[in-house]
Amino acid sequence: MATHSTVEDAGACPVVESIEQVGSPWRLVILHDLQEGEKRFNELKRSTDANSRTLSRVLDDLQETGFVRRRLEEDAPVATYYSLTDKGKSLCPVFDEIEAWADDWLNQ
Repeated sequence: MATHSTVEDAGACPVVESIEQVGSPWRLVILHDLQEGEKRFNELKRSTDANSRTLSRVLDDLQETGFVRRRLEEDAPVATYYSLTDKGKSLCPVFDEIEAWADDWLNQ
């Protein structure tokens, strides 16, 4: 009988690894929202209904993993913009497929 640690040592399935990297609901919401283009922090806050703390934490996570780029304009007032990196943009077709699947199977 394989133990949990044995399965982990053998290496997770690429699908599982991928979901673990982008899989929190807030990460998915923000990545999906940024498909529309670059947005300021407060625009993301309004469009995702995330509170400031959650949004800030998730954006930091997405920057660390290379999905989101942060741009700071230091004019008065200071503005912080977020956009998808090439890695983040590569998820757009995945979101399209998930939406198509949801249309076909979740609304029956």
